[in-house]
Amino acid sequence: FLLPNFLAFFVFTLFPVLAALFLTFAEWDLATPPQWIGLGNFAKMAKDDLFTKTMGNTFYYTFTAVPTGVLLAFILALLLNRKMRGILTFRTIFFLPNVTLTVAVAIVWSWIYHPEFGLINYFLSRVGIKGPMWLFDSRYSMPAVIIMSNWAGIGYPMLIYLAALQGIPAELYEAATIDGAGTWQQLRHVTIPLISPATFFILTTSLIGAFQGFDQFYMLTQGGPAFSTTTIVLYIFNNGFSYFKMGYATGMAAVLFLCILIITLLGWQ
Repeated sequence: FLLPNFLAFFVFTLFPVLAALFLTFAEWDLATPPQWIGLGNFAKMAKDDLFTKTMGNTFYYTFTAVPTGVLLAFILALLLNRKMRGILTFRTIFFLPNVTLTVAVAIVWSWIYHPEFGLINYFLSRVGIKGPMWLFDSRYSMPAVIIMSNWAGIGYPMLIYLAALQGIPAELYEAATIDGAGTWQQLRHVTIPLISPATFFILTTSLIGAFQGFDQFYMLTQGGPAFSTTTIVLYIFNNGFSYFKMGYATGMAAVLFLCILIITLLGWQ
């Protein structure tokens, strides 16, 4: 009874991990057998300016998109945590982008960002402002992707915050009101401390997801212009499946794994 499970574990888990560990220290172009080069891939990364740039892009995206996304999700959850007519409809509307295919989301937002016919530049022109070339200007391309990512991904953290907010006993707010605490004091001393486990979970999962950001960049900008939106995962993909540098791509994936591991461990401290 254990043999099928063991075989499945070996084929789909253990073997890929061991193969990736070997390829981290090897050179492989898919056409010839892998060759052991030791720390050669890491030495190449140290001299690769594009690797440094893509890591910088990844950190910029992660530590901009995640805090803003978490804050917006919290504010939205506060607004939707009310007993009013039609509130379930609004919750559903805000959650729908989270379950929509990234391909569809990227197509919609590519039209929204269109320099001539896009909605954003249209409204900017109505107030006398010339809209930028959102996806074709390196100054605006990353903020454009961040806006789209937060719009598409806000539903999941919002739902978790809603569950956390609804789990706070109403008696605590009643006691705080009797003690003279206003809305801000209740938010600061009751709500935020009691939802801190939800905040930790959302931050951890959002950071891990942001470091692995790929589909929104691939579909919206393909890493351009001038590599301004090329993240480390997109660079790994290009090296592995476009340039057939599978060993180098695996080495970069190992570095990405270490970054995610360190951030996760720091979050648990």
